[in-house]
Amino acid sequence: METIWKERWQLASERIKEIAKAPEVEGALGVYFQKTADFLLLAQKAWDQVKSGALKRASLEELKEWNQILYADLIGDAYEKSFANPAYAVRELTKDYGQLLSFVYTELRGMIVYAYEQRQEEMLLYMELFLQLHSAFTADELPKKEQLWQDVYWFISDNSDIIVTRRVREQVDSSLSFLRDIIMEADLGNPCYLYQFGEYITETEIQTSQYLNTLSDEEIQKIASVFTEGYRMGFEVNRKPLAKKKTVNIRYCLGFERIIRQAVKNFKAMGLESILYRAAVSRVNMRETNKIGCYGSSPNRQYEYDHKGDAALFMDKAFVERKLGVLRTAYETYKELADVHGGPAVMEVFGEQPFVPVSKAEALKLNKKQQENQVLLNSRAGQITNEYIKGDERSFTIIAFPVPDIGEQFEEIFAETVKINTLDYKTWREIQQRLIDVLDTGKAVHIRGRGRNQTDLTVALKPMKDPVHETVFENCVADVNIPVGEVFTSPQLTGTDGVLHVSSVYLNDLYYEDLQITFTDGMITDYTCRNFKGEEENRRYIRENVLYHHETLPMGEFAIGTNTTAYQMAKTYQIGGRMPILIAEKMGPHFAVGDTCFSWEEDVETCNPDGKKMIAKENERSILRRTDVEKAYFNCHTDITIPYDELGEIAVMHPDGSQTVLIRDGRFVLPGTLLLNEPLKDAGL
Repeated sequence: METIWKERWQLASERIKEIAKAPEVEGALGVYFQKTADFLLLAQKAWDQVKSGALKRASLEELKEWNQILYADLIGDAYEKSFANPAYAVRELTKDYGQLLSFVYTELRGMIVYAYEQRQEEMLLYMELFLQLHSAFTADELPKKEQLWQDVYWFISDNSDIIVTRRVREQVDSSLSFLRDIIMEADLGNPCYLYQFGEYITETEIQTSQYLNTLSDEEIQKIASVFTEGYRMGFEVNRKPLAKKKTVNIRYCLGFERIIRQAVKNFKAMGLESILYRAAVSRVNMRETNKIGCYGSSPNRQYEYDHKGDAALFMDKAFVERKLGVLRTAYETYKELADVHGGPAVMEVFGEQPFVPVSKAEALKLNKKQQENQVLLNSRAGQITNEYIKGDERSFTIIAFPVPDIGEQFEEIFAETVKINTLDYKTWREIQQRLIDVLDTGKAVHIRGRGRNQTDLTVALKPMKDPVHETVFENCVADVNIPVGEVFTSPQLTGTDGVLHVSSVYLNDLYYEDLQITFTDGMITDYTCRNFKGEEENRRYIRENVLYHHETLPMGEFAIGTNTTAYQMAKTYQIGGRMPILIAEKMGPHFAVGDTCFSWEEDVETCNPDGKKMIAKENERSILRRTDVEKAYFNCHTDITIPYDELGEIAVMHPDGSQTVLIRDGRFVLPGTLLLNEPLKDAGL
């Protein structure tokens, strides 16, 4: 078998070299094949350098230069004349060929990862795809668009057993230790190690790593322990069997290796082996622009946005069934590993330069039927995953830290973020309980904006039968969800009506101006923003990136954020627009569209610190899991926060028609919560 692989590799390599010298195709198509062949030769060179150990012997300047070469045609102005750019590809190659060949080139770029991880099978498969397409253009007549698209479709479908199966294994098998080995074995004091991952590396990663090296071992241990203890507490608080689990998945952005190394050690002491896998590089395993796993800087965020709809090339019903079949088979193969997997521990970053995407007509987009297929795929894939990595047995934790892009005060902001992540939860627990005591007496909550904020929303609450032993709001005090600072519920959909408006917000790294969402009985019935000139484009932007192609979504969560200290930090350093959702959601009331916070674990008993049982864990949609699970879950959850300075009032509406105001004009007014206003004074409220 090894001989066959070697022969195929040699034949493919020789043919690619010939095409790089003389593409055998005229005009712009010849340029495409020649440039793509050049890139494939770079990928093979990367393979040889990794295999020989040359990269480990290279100097920092040599590594930087090589990294730039690998990503050259995606960086800056070079992208404008790159075939990775669908606008350029269509202009040069026509729409019939341009969209498809741009997609293929983008898929081929995954070979950088395959080279660094020495994944021969995927390397060879993509080399042969390139040669198959090239041969089609060297025939007597140019190929028909339909035939080319079919060739690519069947390549994706036929090889999904390799691409998807590998992805499942990466999630549960700790023996795949490429990333972990670098983190645990490299000299983290020398930034050369960053170039061993095969990701695009910038000054962001280097400066982050260098800054962490200035911290003491005690400081690193403190930061890592907050992270890992949050994970452990998630199992403890929710009474889940941590002792049964053997692995944890760590997801983070490169540069934070010193913290991650300590986290791996901490988890090891808990009996958990750490699994680290990078964000997917094949569109088959991607979801829009979301990155799940470990990754470096993006060489070009517009490039990633341009290709988020590339699944339009293959997202039909047959592919959905094919991928789901492979997914189930893969999980069945690795079911013993999946059964002892505990879930993710996620370290996010914030502070990157804001990104406002350009919508390109040449970029592939899912049509209405394909959007339905994507929703179906996500739903059934979620069900399969939950069968093998059971929701009522897994947990997670998530924390965030700034990167140097945030500005000259990075070190100060980092130190303040550490403080926020380690606030005394006991103080917040008591204050939040005051809020919950009043909220539990209400039938609904009324939220109004102020100034230019047009929010006017009524959120219905689940009625209680036993107020002595039950609660409708969870008292969130920084275990899985760090930092401290919110009380939240799953709203009753019936009776949840009105308009949610935010003047400016970033959601999953994308900017929204004047985002407005209308709810009727808890379901989205209208939405708009002002990012683009045309209303159709604004609605598409929201549908693709907030609704994730669903016709509608429920309000899955209503929460009141209480971390005024985080709000003060954001105001002091003028970084409100760069705060991650994780912290921003604690800086005012927030509303999640999609699933509840308790999806797949509604039947797990959850209690507040006062011993009261949380009863608002599902709504009229999620309860359908008992009869039609595909209608119950949406496989998305996006938090949208109204900042305190846009908040007019939050009032609890009681059954007798009276009201109790919790917040007025951005300040807490309920007795027992006034301490939260102290940071707001410094923030100018």
